[in-house]
Amino acid sequence: MFLRTIEPAEAEGEVASIYANELASMGRVMQATQCWSARPDILAPVEHLLHQIRDGFSLGLINFRLITLVAAKHVPSGYCSHVYFKALSGMIGREQTLAVHRDYRNAGLTDQQVAMLAYAEQITIDASRISRADIDYLRTVGFTDLNIADIALAASFRNFLSRYFDAVGAEAEPDFLDGDLSVRAELSVARR
Repeated sequence: MFLRTIEPAEAEGEVASIYANELASMGRVMQATQCWSARPDILAPVEHLLHQIRDGFSLGLINFRLITLVAAKHVPSGYCSHVYFKALSGMIGREQTLAVHRDYRNAGLTDQQVAMLAYAEQITIDASRISRADIDYLRTVGFTDLNIADIALAASFRNFLSRYFDAVGAEAEPDFLDGDLSVRAELSVARR
């Protein structure tokens, strides 16, 4: 990490509480959490918003993670690509997750999921090009306005998080890195 952050042993108050929760649930404090402690007043609101979007996501956790993986690829963010590749692999299998990363349109997903990911991809690449026709199409494949808002929130928030992680030098923890070096390289974004 490029910035000095609050180490778990140094944490106090709300930062210590957030770190303790992550240690209890994951066995460590991720760099994705710790990097926000360079601005400790921002850590709690960011964590709260992430959990609110993810835990209340109207399309379920698998779809939230699919969106996150596709957005991370197009940011691009090696950190989030590695983390969400690992998380999604545990849910839908490594091979299908790899297929999604490579080309979600040909990864055995439903037509609705493909439409969802195309929208998330466009948000990440250039949201200014999204039109009313794009939203109308999402409705025709069965998404409600709440679903569409959730897709936009998940993709947009991932863009924000991923760009911050890379800007401050957060690196994926070793246990998130795939054992296959070619897959690891595919998910990585080299620092220039």
